[in-house]
Amino acid sequence: MSSLSLPDGTTLGYDDTGHGDPVVLLHGHPFDRTMWRPQAARLAAEGFRVVVPDLRGYGTSTLPATDDPAPVTPFDRHAADLTALLDELGIDTFVLGGLSMGGQLVMECHRHLADRIDALLLAATSARADTPEQKRERLATAERLTREGMTTLPGELLPRMLSAESIRALPATTKHVLRMMRATPPVGAAASLRGRADRADYVGLLADITVPTLVVVGTEDTYTPVAEAELLHTHIAGSQLVVLDGVGHLPNLEREVEFDDHLVKFLRTHARS
Repeated sequence: MSSLSLPDGTTLGYDDTGHGDPVVLLHGHPFDRTMWRPQAARLAAEGFRVVVPDLRGYGTSTLPATDDPAPVTPFDRHAADLTALLDELGIDTFVLGGLSMGGQLVMECHRHLADRIDALLLAATSARADTPEQKRERLATAERLTREGMTTLPGELLPRMLSAESIRALPATTKHVLRMMRATPPVGAAASLRGRADRADYVGLLADITVPTLVVVGTEDTYTPVAEAELLHTHIAGSQLVVLDGVGHLPNLEREVEFDDHLVKFLRTHARS
């Protein structure tokens, strides 16, 4: 594990493994970079360089010191963090992927770094901005995390993160998902939720994506249903859509080998070398 100190006092933790064309993967909420552990190992073995950061306020990454009782991490702040990390690592062009909130951050990063992106992975994610009701719910969850921490919320979220079949058949994966959620710093997660509630609507920007794009979704995903992935696929010219049957919101963990096979095939076709 490595880390980068930013001028505002934030420290970003990250892993940088393998050699070859760079692939950068952004985790979802409320997780950390270990969400991508199977993909990092597989891609490094397949001849790619894999960079997986903990987003600001998650995992081993920190937030800057503040007296604000309700700090906010805007999406463009995450994009600036990623830019600083890539510059520090000397990475000019790269493949960028993300899941759920990480996928939304991929779309935000495309606004800032389009000329550096070779291809995209959008997994279990949506381009739409929050509705007023969704925004209220997200802000209420942020306040709950501030009050209660990560005590009861992970257990409530689990049945929507993983399909019922995955929970039954994959006990080690289920434990990993719960462990990530319970270890997430509540202040950092709340700050990102507040920023996420105010994120842009990316639907109108999808037509600007001209690089190869892989869209992945599970049939049992209730957070970002198949219809959201189909919208991405429809609006991003030439994109590839993969729908995994019986899978919930974490296809990279619930159907690890199949997910990785699709991703490696995509990268073999579209990576620069």
